[in-house]
Amino acid sequence: MLETATRLMQEGRTPSVSEVAEAAEVSRATAYRYFPSQAALVHAVVDEALGPILDWRSGSEDTESRVQDLIASSMPRIVEFEATFRAALKLSLEPEAADGSAATEPRFTRGHRVDLLRDAVQPLAGKLPPAETERLAQALSLIYGVEMLVVLKDIWGLGDKEAVSVIQWAARALVRTAISEEARE
Repeated sequence: MLETATRLMQEGRTPSVSEVAEAAEVSRATAYRYFPSQAALVHAVVDEALGPILDWRSGSEDTESRVQDLIASSMPRIVEFEATFRAALKLSLEPEAADGSAATEPRFTRGHRVDLLRDAVQPLAGKLPPAETERLAQALSLIYGVEMLVVLKDIWGLGDKEAVSVIQWAARALVRTAISEEARE
């Protein structure tokens, strides 16, 4: 079922549990036993697509290097599963589940990037005030993920490599600015 749901999401769809059950040729009861809601199904597919990104760790104590490593190691995977992440993004923006069952379905939420980015900027703990370190992680969240690919590819017409290059440039600029602002104060 997870394989079927991933395939459907890679096709740009956001399937319901019933649609996945039908496509996977399993009963609805079986499907709902594993995935009690569309949100649970999409979470499972997204976690599978994120794969090694969720296990990212850096041995570097240099924040800029860590952030660049996170981007370099994760963006190829995000590009590979871009359709899946776009479908998840679409679902997270909808006021109700795609099948209209807002009253009974939990809302799909996202947030893996928060922990990843906090870990990436961790070497600044003790060097910057905690609020400034958190603000840097928050600012980096604006340029990290599928949303930036949507903007850079759909609006600017960039290819994958060019889009990742812009993301890396912006990340360097944010980290350097945070460090230089603190040094000036």
